[in-house]
Amino acid sequence: MKKVVAIIMVSVLMLTAFQVQAETTKIGGGRGGVMGFIAGCCFGTRAGSDYNGGKEICWREWVRLIPYVNIVFAVWDGIDGANGVTRAQYAEKYGSVYY
Repeated sequence: MKKVVAIIMVSVLMLTAFQVQAETTKIGGGRGGVMGFIAGCCFGTRAGSDYNGGKEICWREWVRLIPYVNIVFAVWDGIDGANGVTRAQYAEKYGSVYY
């Protein structure tokens, strides 16, 4: 019974993701869908909306998916925030494709 419920949940998720991607492409956004869902779900609202707006996900955000290593990068991001690093400085350092 658990397997049936799991299969139904995955099927509904996949169908919803493909429907959202079709609607996004029809509207003219060109992005969204499964990758937009992953960006928003795993990396937060800013990363999801920036991805749909044409930006890529920075390697510092991808590292957040690795257990235990993500703590180091979370502290690193916190230190950068405490030091007043802006989005413009990140764009200069990593490129405007990411920030």
